[in-house]
Amino acid sequence: MSESLVLRQARAMGDWIVSKRRHLHQIPELCYEEHKTSVFIRQTLDELGVPWQGPIAGTGVVATITGGSGPCVALRADIDALPIEEEADVDFPSQHPGRMHACGHDCHTAMLLGAARLLKQWESSLPGTVKLIFQPAEEGGAGAERLCDAGVLENPRVERIFGLHVWPVTPTGKITSRAGTFMAATGFMKLLVRGVGGHAAMPHLAVDPVVTAAKLVCELQTIISREVDPLNSGVVSVTTFHAGDATNVIPQLVELTGTMRALTMDGLLFLQKRIREIAQHVAAANRCEATVEFLGSNFPPTVNDGGLWDLAQTIGRDLLGNDAVVESAPVMGGEDFAFYARQIPGCFVGLGIRNESVGSTYSVHHPRFKVDEAALPLGTALHVEFALRSLQECGGKVRGTAPWS
Repeated sequence: MSESLVLRQARAMGDWIVSKRRHLHQIPELCYEEHKTSVFIRQTLDELGVPWQGPIAGTGVVATITGGSGPCVALRADIDALPIEEEADVDFPSQHPGRMHACGHDCHTAMLLGAARLLKQWESSLPGTVKLIFQPAEEGGAGAERLCDAGVLENPRVERIFGLHVWPVTPTGKITSRAGTFMAATGFMKLLVRGVGGHAAMPHLAVDPVVTAAKLVCELQTIISREVDPLNSGVVSVTTFHAGDATNVIPQLVELTGTMRALTMDGLLFLQKRIREIAQHVAAANRCEATVEFLGSNFPPTVNDGGLWDLAQTIGRDLLGNDAVVESAPVMGGEDFAFYARQIPGCFVGLGIRNESVGSTYSVHHPRFKVDEAALPLGTALHVEFALRSLQECGGKVRGTAPWS
């Protein structure tokens, strides 16, 4: 199979894409705090001569490349990092202590900047408009929802949207996704268990919220094991447990936080209902009080348009070979790309980065997460082809001879 011009061009700018990624990797910023990242994106777009609007929704940037009249499609990258201390063996580690690009958003941003560079070269022939959405706060902040509310899918109206996410369980050179529900509906919780503090040597004079909270952690697991159909999928995970400061004091308050996941919004709302009920009744049975708060926005499930996944598979095979597509089962991870795909047809695709020879084996959200950077030009090429073929499928007419064909 001869390599396409788009892929050749993307590979030719591979060092440039990698350099952008490595710079971003060193300045990881948490949701809605991505100020340096946003400035770097805008500076790079200025260097490329690509017009942009921003900051939107705090730190977001939306760039536009247009060949004139015609349809509009969008490509999206998220830009925030995680509160994780980096342990990865790389020559360009995080310079922000306690923060790390452990989910690959630095890669997503760099790949989309690569797409901006390549599409800009062909702007005069484009059969329509491509919006490049650099989105803040994917990690629990629902940045996509805020950008939708700010109107990024309008003026001109976006007809379809694509997103890429580096995928550490899929080998480099392959893509993965599925039609329909790809990623789970997601919510986050905070539970406060309040008792009566006292001396640890005299527990009978206190009402111990630690013991109550420990029971609650165990009881919450029965929602999945006893109340959810075994043929459905659900997750309830308590991820933090904070109580007290002294070894000889029973504290008054315990704070728990965590997350719940389901493949439908109805399933997610059921989990939240039962979490609230169980927390309140377990607390009452142990003479404590419990309050439950569900934090921020619930993320809907990420549902891929079947026709767009068919197109993505065709593009994947054309660019990367006949065996380049791996059909995925639904994934219980959450992704706020769902807010876009709830309004317009969308397709979210995993880009394989697993490569044992370069140490790219750890999963996302791990302190040793590492990326096979050879995948980055492939992501840029996929973005460009998603845009070009979509514009033509949506009725756009190439102006003159298509230089990418």
